[in-house]
Amino acid sequence: MDTEPTITINGFRLTTGQAMTVRVALGSFALGLVDGLGDDEHGQAMTKAYQGRLAEIDSFILLPPKPESPAPSATE
Repeated sequence: MDTEPTITINGFRLTTGQAMTVRVALGSFALGLVDGLGDDEHGQAMTKAYQGRLAEIDSFILLPPKPESPAPSATE
């Protein structure tokens, strides 16, 4: 069973490798936010907003695929 999330962008389903790249990039971005985007009000607000959206995306990534999701293609 594939452990990578199924990701579709503009109607194109990503391959396993592409989905892995997106997942790792999101993790790297999250790590970059640890120090925040500045100490001013705007930087703090942007950091909080990005971290919130990343947490939402992470919760989707951890879910098992929906039963109606198409099976991975044989080329993945």
